[in-house]
Amino acid sequence: MGDHAVYVVGAGGQLGRALMARTFGGGAPIGFGSAELDVTDAAAVASALAGLGPGDVVINAAAYTDVDGAETDRAAAYAVNAAGPAHLAEVTAAAGARLIHVSTDYVFTGEAARTVPFEPADLDPEAAPTTVYGASKLAGEWAALRGDPTATVVRTSWVFTGGPDSNDFVGTMRRLEAARPEISVVDDQRGSPTYVDDLADGLVELVEQTWVVPAATAGKVMHATGAGDGTWCDLARAVFAGVGADPQRVHPCTTADFPRPAPRPAFSVLSNDSWRAAGLTPLRDWRAALTASLDR
Repeated sequence: MGDHAVYVVGAGGQLGRALMARTFGGGAPIGFGSAELDVTDAAAVASALAGLGPGDVVINAAAYTDVDGAETDRAAAYAVNAAGPAHLAEVTAAAGARLIHVSTDYVFTGEAARTVPFEPADLDPEAAPTTVYGASKLAGEWAALRGDPTATVVRTSWVFTGGPDSNDFVGTMRRLEAARPEISVVDDQRGSPTYVDDLADGLVELVEQTWVVPAATAGKVMHATGAGDGTWCDLARAVFAGVGADPQRVHPCTTADFPRPAPRPAFSVLSNDSWRAAGLTPLRDWRAALTASLDR
């Protein structure tokens, strides 16, 4: 294992930073932030990863994640989310390396009536995500698997770090708790919150598994999220309770009360059966993970 290199693309982002804090087979990863590597530039990708060899792994955590902004900046979203994985896959395939591409629950069009968690196979080839962001990420999945048939796509959802200064939902709720007597939070969108440290640990396990049993996850799509599910209101109330505040200060509201340029899926719970079936350790329940993040 120690002879193989791990590269983290998107090392400056939320997941990228968590990955850079870890070791893989005892070795530290090599990171590229957006300033060091523009994934939309095929020549730059080829140059940055020129040293790739068989057994090396590239984790693509780079993404255009402005869900609302993508609605009016389609070209930028597709450049990062679709062309980027294509460029990476071309290089990993040529080198005999492995690409692990991180994707999202937004590839699914989650209707309110659905109650059964999505399996990877639920994504029909004719799927039509309702957002530009989701469509660009779906195109990136296809590009990764088409360009490198041994690639692994890992979908996740509702990722949070939880620090008081973090820009994710949990960090925002912590700041609002301190600033406002009461808040309203959407209660008709359901998903699985995922602690970024748990996701990073899961990806470490996946990488190390590829070195032992390369075929186990080659060419597969899997889901890795916090166990359990809840609404944004549930998560906000759990944050308030976790910092010692009254969760009843969080009032439920509807998506219609807070219209956004990009429609959000009403139901985007992902089944983790594919992750478990590959012999990987399921991520812990999101409530336990939230407690850990708030205590850190």
